[in-house]
Amino acid sequence: MQKIDFKEYISRDRLVGLFLELVQIDSVSREERKLADRIISWARDLAIDIKEDDTGSKIGGNAGNLIFGLPGNSSQAGVLLSAHLDRVEPGRGIKPVLKGEYIESSGDTVLGGDDLIGVAAIMEACRILQEKGLEHRPFKVVFSVAEEVGLQGAKNLALEELAGLKYGFVFDSDGEIGSIIHRAPTQIKYNLKVRGKAAHAGMEPERGINAIKMASALISNLRTGRLDEETTANIGVIKGGMATNIVPDLVELEGEVRSHSLEKIKDYQEEMEELIERVSRKYKGSIDCAIEHLYDGFAISPENDIINFIDQVNKEIGVATSLVTGGGGSDANIFNQRGLVTLNLGVGMEKVHSTEERVKIANLELLLLLILNILTIKDN
Repeated sequence: MQKIDFKEYISRDRLVGLFLELVQIDSVSREERKLADRIISWARDLAIDIKEDDTGSKIGGNAGNLIFGLPGNSSQAGVLLSAHLDRVEPGRGIKPVLKGEYIESSGDTVLGGDDLIGVAAIMEACRILQEKGLEHRPFKVVFSVAEEVGLQGAKNLALEELAGLKYGFVFDSDGEIGSIIHRAPTQIKYNLKVRGKAAHAGMEPERGINAIKMASALISNLRTGRLDEETTANIGVIKGGMATNIVPDLVELEGEVRSHSLEKIKDYQEEMEELIERVSRKYKGSIDCAIEHLYDGFAISPENDIINFIDQVNKEIGVATSLVTGGGGSDANIFNQRGLVTLNLGVGMEKVHSTEERVKIANLELLLLLILNILTIKDN
């Protein structure tokens, strides 16, 4: 495949215009219908065969994953490109603001750059390839839904959609372009229902068992924060109590544990189970514990071919490759679990999941350049 100077093909105005349009289409998790319809229309305008799977009906959403691809030069390895359609709250009625070299949130919502930076860049790369008739490798695109609520879209993607592909690239990290998430943790989520016994707090408190006191014993003894260089834990939700004159009989706690070591997660679970038993026995109440395994971690060796491949691409666009150990999950966790070696790449998004979210326009252009080179650089 030929070496091309893509800069002459990139229109900043068109790329920025597409991004601004997409972020203004409401698309919070499980409500991606309008955005999905816009992308389906875009694909059909380019004569790209696009399909939508049945993930929406499986997860209680109104849209499924969007899947399409272009066959390309069969002598070159096929790749997956992926980004997600959903955004976190507050993510409705977004009004993006142009401020110098940045596109920013107006301050009362997120921007939606997570992950419409990736979506817009992939869409524009496909348009350029089609319009200019450029030779490229075979590739498939998956725009997933409900990523922000447990990677639900990727989890429900049919395994056959990954068949025949050599590498996967997810565009969903807040690092600089050139950064690579090559290690990411396993995550579990737990729910504790702390059950005491209700009683009138003024007339017969001795008949009650205070579930809030039981919960406090759990909270004060469960390790949280950064436990070591591989592991974090957090209690993020607490609910319980009805009135000051009632000894509370139920408190619910929700938390999570992430680690690059499965053994450390197992050790934490055993530690939590022992604490639950001690607290239940001391207060003569009961505690129900439900644990959900959200996703497996992955670790890709720096010597893996995919690292060499993306390093070559980074050199073509003039950025340095930086290997990063991630602290969160992405669709890359699921694709790796399914057997497709996949990296999560930095896209230059800033202050994600906040009302101060922003993206530098130059990073949008650089990401587009990165994707075009992924699709056209020749295999060694």
